[in-house]
Amino acid sequence: MEAYESVILVKNEVFVFKIPPRTSNRGYRAADWNLQEPQWTGRMRLVSKGDELIMKLEDKTSGELFAKCPIDKYPGVALESVSDSSRYFVVKIQDDNGRSAYIGLGFGDRSDSFDLNVALQDHFKWLKKEQEGEPGDQQQLDLSFKDGETIKINMKITKKDGSEGSRPRRVAGTGGGLLPPPPGGSRLPPPPSPQHAHPPAGTPAVPNTEWGDFNSASASAQLAKPTTPANQQNWVQF
Repeated sequence: MEAYESVILVKNEVFVFKIPPRTSNRGYRAADWNLQEPQWTGRMRLVSKGDELIMKLEDKTSGELFAKCPIDKYPGVALESVSDSSRYFVVKIQDDNGRSAYIGLGFGDRSDSFDLNVALQDHFKWLKKEQEGEPGDQQQLDLSFKDGETIKINMKITKKDGSEGSRPRRVAGTGGGLLPPPPGGSRLPPPPSPQHAHPPAGTPAVPNTEWGDFNSASASAQLAKPTTPANQQNWVQF
């Protein structure tokens, strides 16, 4: 199966510079380039296809390929950082005939070069993980049952509303009824006030008195107060 092409990073504006040959081992310096006059300006795309990783420099309007740089590892000779700036790199470009050349590549902002560094590091970390973990992954994917193997599953079923598990708990000795209401849930009506109570049948009525005879009438009323039958003395107790 042919691997498909995946775009990892796109930067719409990059600058290409002609660089002088390196004469010593001190590394490349962007200050030695003519940074005010780039040789070319266009778009950069970082593309992966299987295990291959290629940086493509293209015209940002037509998409025409200007140059490409195969990257087999990072850091490496295909893409090197300069010693005096984080925005510039030395790129080894190649054509279809295998000829190569070195050019300078720069970004207008440090965040763009930072994105390039992160994308390259992530790609090669992923590639290394895929290559090292391939045998183990094949063993983990073999989950088929062998001859005679069985599997046992313990399933705990929770009772839903309306089943026996959700019915109200009955109280012993109540004849199968529900739990009694909590104390204070219902109250008996208070007894009538003394002035509106009717005496039992057969009890002589207390004569009505004038306000002037209140003291003597009260004493007479206490003497004539009817006796409550025994079966009604504790009627408010429950």
